[in-house]
Amino acid sequence: MRRSTIAIVGRPNVGKSTLFNRVAGGTRAIVHDRPGITRDRHFAPASWAGRDFWLVDTGGWLPGDGDPLAAAVRRQVGIAVAEADAIVFVVDARDGVHPADLEIAALLRPHRDRVVVAANKVDDPATDRVSHLQFHELGLGEPYPVSAATGKGTGDFLDVIVTRLPPPVTQEVDPTIIQVAVVGRPNVGKSSLVNRLLGEERSVVAVDAGTTRDAVDSPLRYHGMTLNFIDTAGLRKRTKVKDEVEFYSTLRTERAVEHADVCVLVVDAADGVHGQDLKVAAEVWNRGAGLIVAVNKWDLVPEKDANTAERGRQTVADRVPFMGDVPFLYVSALSGQRVRRILDAIADVAAARRRRVTTGEVNRVLGELQQRQQPPQRAGQEVKILYGTQVSVEPPTFAVFANAPDAIPETYQRYLINGFRAAWGFEGVPLRLKLRKKRGRR
Repeated sequence: MRRSTIAIVGRPNVGKSTLFNRVAGGTRAIVHDRPGITRDRHFAPASWAGRDFWLVDTGGWLPGDGDPLAAAVRRQVGIAVAEADAIVFVVDARDGVHPADLEIAALLRPHRDRVVVAANKVDDPATDRVSHLQFHELGLGEPYPVSAATGKGTGDFLDVIVTRLPPPVTQEVDPTIIQVAVVGRPNVGKSSLVNRLLGEERSVVAVDAGTTRDAVDSPLRYHGMTLNFIDTAGLRKRTKVKDEVEFYSTLRTERAVEHADVCVLVVDAADGVHGQDLKVAAEVWNRGAGLIVAVNKWDLVPEKDANTAERGRQTVADRVPFMGDVPFLYVSALSGQRVRRILDAIADVAAARRRRVTTGEVNRVLGELQQRQQPPQRAGQEVKILYGTQVSVEPPTFAVFANAPDAIPETYQRYLINGFRAAWGFEGVPLRLKLRKKRGRR
């Protein structure tokens, strides 16, 4: 199901970041009393009334045509209006209607069906009953009194904003279609790699980093399956995403990862695996998607031997253990070297992600693992693992029943997962383990 986007706009110091943090349920955006502290955009997943959405916090609208920073922030707001499914226009109920509010309202008025005005800093509704009514002057409909600092009124306001979102659309799951997100830092060759696989120029390729702005779907038929490639914009650390177009490209990439069956993480062989690459890999893994690492530009690596690739992979696995379960492919988009192996790897990982293991086989392997190593015992209580079964796929999830599941430590849970992986493969696929207490008779 596609996650909608809600953008928060307004002039500086009206409480946009405070409202962002209140709705997102954390402190992801910096909150400071100095006007205009938000320069970069922030985004985070949030939900209300059963609707999931991306929440985007923009910089404060600044007047002044000659100020480059003010012009950049105004461009942010303009792109937010174009990109978002709904827009929260935050104003300050204590200050009243400000000239900058009127400027923003003029920009938003053609899109008023997607806009909700939040009159912030109404901390005491009993004494500030009418302070928000002055914002009818903006011509954007009913203003809603809220206090982002205390949370008062935010529930009613959120009830309204989610009604402005497009109706949820659930896509039918077609087992013959594999959604593939191609992700990675800018200029590592993602577009070149997709173009090589597709055999035609479907994505713009340029030397400048970050050329790809939009995510472009490119289907490819392969052995009776459809591999739907999404060539996404380059990922960077969010704190370094300063260009407003690139910011929304990063948000699109997050959306692509969210709905992908398999992600191909492209890294530059010369640069190696960066910390940001590992963060992206961890996000893919935690969301339950399959993962493949494509080490591009392998033909440009000098003085390599038969063990260079394995040493590099082991170095990454030593830093992040789950990466040892991920296939690494060493390719060259420029020459086409080993590129076709990516298609086979995608098909294999997608099939493993959908694989079901019979309950009898699960219990056979579970018994062998316990014979090899019993779970740690708790003082005064024998800890027994009774049986297990696979409860779901995509990703494969196993339920293990025990008399005292809370006594089974994380190290033993990893031992079981590693044992399952050794028995049935699952390369490139995260496995989930749920410990449950046996209730009644089996």
